[in-house]
Amino acid sequence: MFKTILVPTDGSERSDKAIANAIDYAQHCKSKIIGISVAEPYPFSPLAESSMAIDPGIYEENVRNLAEQNVKKISDAAQAAGVDCETTTVLSFAPDEEIVNAAKKFNCDVIFMASHGRSGLSRLFLGSKTQKVLAHSSIPVLVLR
Repeated sequence: MFKTILVPTDGSERSDKAIANAIDYAQHCKSKIIGISVAEPYPFSPLAESSMAIDPGIYEENVRNLAEQNVKKISDAAQAAGVDCETTTVLSFAPDEEIVNAAKKFNCDVIFMASHGRSGLSRLFLGSKTQKVLAHSSIPVLVLR
């Protein structure tokens, strides 16, 4: 039985499904939820900088706010279900590493996360954050589609 469940979210519908399943499990097993959303920093490119009009500070503030909204979905759903919940947001270019690090930091027993279902060349070239978490996690990972 898992006592502390890490639930990463990017705000997608698939992530919402992972949230719902994690909360359902936590409610039945009296587990705790740790919600995490990783905001990716401004993708700085020296070649494109002269043509870009986006302020990196404003960009990062916006992605941080979005990450906060994403984890708020988790905390609101957990509170409605009577499940203990803690949330965190991180700014990083490597969401998979941050997910694995959070699992260690919060002593999680399992990770409930969504798969975005890429296949073929898009999976090969874009990679999969879920696959990277599976490869580097020392705890079980439940992947929901």
